[in-house]
Amino acid sequence: MIYENIEIIDAGAEGMAVGKIGDKIIFVPFLVPGDVADIQMTKKKKRYLEGKAVHIRVFSPKRTVAHCAHFGLCGGCRWQNMKYEEQLFYKQKQVFDNLTRIGKLVNPNILPILPSPETTFYRNKLDFTFSNHRWLTDEDKNTEKGLTDTRAVGFHIPQFFDKVVDIQNCYHQKDPSNAIRNEARNYAREHNLSFYDVRIWKGLLRNLIIRSTQAGGLMVIMVFRNEDPENERMMTFLASRFPEITSLYYVINQKKNDTIYDLSFNLFKGEPFITEIMPPFIPGGKDIQFRIGPLSFFQTNSLQAIQLYKIAAGFASFSGDDHVYDLYTGTGTIANYIAPYVRKVTGIDSVAAAIGDAEINSQINGISNTLFFAGETEKIMTPEFIEAQGSPDIIITDPPRNGMHEKVVRMIMDIRPSRIVYVSCNPATQARDMALLSESYLLEKCQPVDMFPHTQHVENVALLKLKQ
Repeated sequence: MIYENIEIIDAGAEGMAVGKIGDKIIFVPFLVPGDVADIQMTKKKKRYLEGKAVHIRVFSPKRTVAHCAHFGLCGGCRWQNMKYEEQLFYKQKQVFDNLTRIGKLVNPNILPILPSPETTFYRNKLDFTFSNHRWLTDEDKNTEKGLTDTRAVGFHIPQFFDKVVDIQNCYHQKDPSNAIRNEARNYAREHNLSFYDVRIWKGLLRNLIIRSTQAGGLMVIMVFRNEDPENERMMTFLASRFPEITSLYYVINQKKNDTIYDLSFNLFKGEPFITEIMPPFIPGGKDIQFRIGPLSFFQTNSLQAIQLYKIAAGFASFSGDDHVYDLYTGTGTIANYIAPYVRKVTGIDSVAAAIGDAEINSQINGISNTLFFAGETEKIMTPEFIEAQGSPDIIITDPPRNGMHEKVVRMIMDIRPSRIVYVSCNPATQARDMALLSESYLLEKCQPVDMFPHTQHVENVALLKLKQ
């Protein structure tokens, strides 16, 4: 069924545009608020509809021309056709809507969103997939080559587990990222190497991961399906073709899923890590170095990460004698960043390898007032743990997208630190947690930060203070 002249009234979850048909909401990809379009319904749910635009009758003034030739296929930058100032508006609105609707907060103090200094080539990590099932465009289908050569290196098509867009030029990561990917694909085709087929779990080449730093580090990780003499030849080619690679790894993944955190990483050439440098929180302080290994977590927008951590540290208002708990510490980025300004930092994270990185990052920076613990936060942070380590004056928490475990929220309210700085990549789960915390805490202010231009994602830093 096609609905005509539907006006797009909002930008919603997962980067979808929002229209209204009668009393039902319809979600449509790749439209912009202010567009008027004819929409074909593709799914009918009890509470909403899904559709796709078949004809745009009125183009919104909020539109701009998408800069990427793959826009509309890979789904990675769904807001690329929306002017950047409008993207910021809807990200700010997303934070407000979540805090008021889910968090039940009245007139929350939300500071103006902090734009990203770069809107293209801002990522320091990309993960490409080798696939034997290339997504065929209409142009592909009209050519003999498109029907016979279905190999691709790129990103998955949304909602298709087995279809990959063959990326030629991506605007996410600076050169030589595009060159490395394209040369790897060309080499594989020229030498007739098999691309992975997720349907039957066969094929030599699985993934290509590229990491970079502002300080000049370049890490490349090849993921192969199995041991093969071709592996070394391909790694030798990458090493010789791109001498600027400072850390070159390969991984053998024989599992049916793409997770590699539990596998061995084999260093083929160069250093075992790359290094990122973050300037100090206050003028005159010391730069902090972070070693990034193949499994290390680091915010993918390095320039904006600096601002994010400065905001979190500023919200905390350290006195110099504070004991800070850094929950979900990851590789100890925040913990080590704030350590020079506090008495002690206790970091907790569920990933043991990340805790190992956090400890190394303390050592290389000469930081001695951090202590890290590996384990799930809700299991580590018990009354016995609090008694042994000491109660925190301030808690900084930066949980994954699903937010904090309810046990952690309840324990925080039992501990009653004077301030909580909550860093979140998902304002919806942050608002849910803040609704629970509202029994004991008041939201003083929050600062949205745009870490991912041209996507719907937004970070939000909130300061909560204990009720008197």
